[in-house]
Amino acid sequence: MDTAAERGQRTYELDRRYVFHSWSAQAALTPMVVDHALGARVTDDKGTTYLDFSSQLVNTNIGHQHPTVVAAIQAQAATLCTIAPQHANDQRSEAARLIVERAGAGFSKVFFTNGGTEAVEHAVRMARLHTGRHKVLSTYRSYHGATSTSINLTGDPRRWPSDTASAGVVHFFGPFLYRSAFYATTEAEETERALAHLRDTIVFEGPTTIAAIILETIPGTAGIMVPPPGYLAGVRALCDEFGILYIADEVMCGFGRTGSWFAFEHFGVTPDLITFAKGVNSGYVPLGGVVISESICQTFADRVYPGGLTYSGHPLACAAAVATIGAMEDEGIVANAAAMGRDHIGPGLTALQAKHPSIGEVRGMGVFWALDLVMDRATKEPLAPYGGTSPAMAMLQAECKARGLLAFFNYHRLHVVPPCTVTAEEVAEGLAILDGALGAVEAAFEIGR
Repeated sequence: MDTAAERGQRTYELDRRYVFHSWSAQAALTPMVVDHALGARVTDDKGTTYLDFSSQLVNTNIGHQHPTVVAAIQAQAATLCTIAPQHANDQRSEAARLIVERAGAGFSKVFFTNGGTEAVEHAVRMARLHTGRHKVLSTYRSYHGATSTSINLTGDPRRWPSDTASAGVVHFFGPFLYRSAFYATTEAEETERALAHLRDTIVFEGPTTIAAIILETIPGTAGIMVPPPGYLAGVRALCDEFGILYIADEVMCGFGRTGSWFAFEHFGVTPDLITFAKGVNSGYVPLGGVVISESICQTFADRVYPGGLTYSGHPLACAAAVATIGAMEDEGIVANAAAMGRDHIGPGLTALQAKHPSIGEVRGMGVFWALDLVMDRATKEPLAPYGGTSPAMAMLQAECKARGLLAFFNYHRLHVVPPCTVTAEEVAEGLAILDGALGAVEAAFEIGR
């Protein structure tokens, strides 16, 4: 039998010869070969184990290889691996019920997709057909997916190579006090000015041309900026005033990540459509979807909805979702995420900020946090340029991995996003590694001297 190292070598060679990787220049890649994973830990082909503070792409909310979910997938595979979406199957029916119940009052049905980008595509299509309008507003600091409409909705630089400026998308600035576009000095000022800016955008674009405003409730890869008090309520009010639908993109921040089932619960608002994916079954089998309000469902009660997917509500994926939601309920995983953020991650990162001059700001909630890294706290000069990287960030990533930590990096930020099942001991271990890695980078680049 081949050893793990031999399997790993063959895997690597085949990968480099045949696999085309996403978001990458192919010639520069040296991917890590993963042999197995369990809980919050990932082991490579050389036997080195890493603490996973990335949750991969912020999706393994219940950790790797949760036995209940693995067993549910195995049991479903023995019964019904796949069936066309025009037929009912028990796992899709049950998954839809569980998701609608957690979304709260006013929601009626779920349209299942294969992932988050398709969920956004269909939410926008529904909004346009329901309202008879075409434009959709989204923020500059956002990520909504990589298919045609969703990549145009995306605000960050990943949009630029694919943006045709013809998708009916208008971007605006959302609230972000640390790097305010509105010269605000308090959260109240940031909320007031950001809402005034959004109102102006709506008025100048023409309210009767706008179908929807789509917002990541808490932006994910764009920076984990928790909206200030009153902002989302203000967006809801503007949508109601002008007859615009409010789409909450909960692909990354939903299903326990912020310490609640959906992040919008923290802010006392109810959207018209919710997009989800990732955490609904921790990515064990690809699944996403749109949670649809009753009024929008009624639009399509006697009118054909022009959209569908061969794998909509795939039995294996929905079985994984049913088991995941059940495990999260039975094991108190959502409450654990809230407690870890409140009692351990938040205080721990704040203590690191007091020690490390490279940390300009700490922000987040639950198991959803970001460090805004800077060369100089006074000027807020980022440790890497917007849309790019730098030697300092490359070193930080290498230092974390060398010390046994997989972290999530984007431009000048380090995101602390472990599974919702993370323990206090694992948090302490991860923060100790970050402490050492940050210290090494600050010494090498004379940050704070």
